[in-house]
Amino acid sequence: MEAKVNFVAVGAFVLILGAALVAGVLWLSSGKYYRKAYDTYLVYMSESVAGLDPDAPVRYRGVQVGVVRRIALAPDNVEQVQLTLGIERGTPVKQDTVAVLRTQGLTGIGHIELTGGTRASPPLVPAPGADYPVIRTGPSLMMRLDAAITSLLANLNRSSERFNALLDDESRRALRQTLANLEVVSRTLAGRAGAIDTGVLNASKTMENTARVTAELPQLVERIKRSADAFDRMADQGARAGASATQAFDSAGAGARQLTRETLPEAQALVAELRELTATLRRVSDQLERNPSMLLYGRPAAKPGPGE
Repeated sequence: MEAKVNFVAVGAFVLILGAALVAGVLWLSSGKYYRKAYDTYLVYMSESVAGLDPDAPVRYRGVQVGVVRRIALAPDNVEQVQLTLGIERGTPVKQDTVAVLRTQGLTGIGHIELTGGTRASPPLVPAPGADYPVIRTGPSLMMRLDAAITSLLANLNRSSERFNALLDDESRRALRQTLANLEVVSRTLAGRAGAIDTGVLNASKTMENTARVTAELPQLVERIKRSADAFDRMADQGARAGASATQAFDSAGAGARQLTRETLPEAQALVAELRELTATLRRVSDQLERNPSMLLYGRPAAKPGPGE
């Protein structure tokens, strides 16, 4: 005879076993199995959180310290996404800590990276009247790239518009005329290549002659000085000879005095001319020392006086 099955006992056993399994799962998911406690933080992001799923890891400087518990739109601002994070108690979340959305590799799986948190910064606490502290956010890499590319495209667009505005019909005509003029100049220079070579050769010879004259200039000036000194000595000797002749003529009597009256003025005139020649040679020597180019280009024109 078959034994009767007590369905009530079987049902109660199934219910108790299911409740135990659910309680075990909740216990393990809450972290009590590892004897860890978690604190709740909020993060508000203004960018898309595509690729970020619940239970996504939260890392602090690369070390996993929690998970994303909930993803939803912000209740007071539909332009933001509210993330609820469970972070291990004891994690140094400071007031200068920043939460950034990052993706891992090419898979596009997102996670939250916490950066900052200097030692001198105070711990992050809830604002007055708030239930949970709010972590500041920073732009993700994709958002920064998008902003940089947008700015680059805008700059390229402005540059293109300015370039198009610069190359209007009048500017293009001027550019074509400039190119045509350059072509004419190029042909002219090519046709006169021989004359240009000759001019360059003549300029080279002129420079060589100038260098040679400059090298010989000190000797020439010295010769002029010596000539001036010689003329000066001749003038002094002539003066002394004139004085001696005067004395001789005075002592020679009336005939000598007549000769003195006729010859002495000429001798004095000769001495004066010798002295003037000596002064002229000295002036030329001084001018050559100050301006050696006089040998090549001559004496410079005199500057006009007042009112001329």
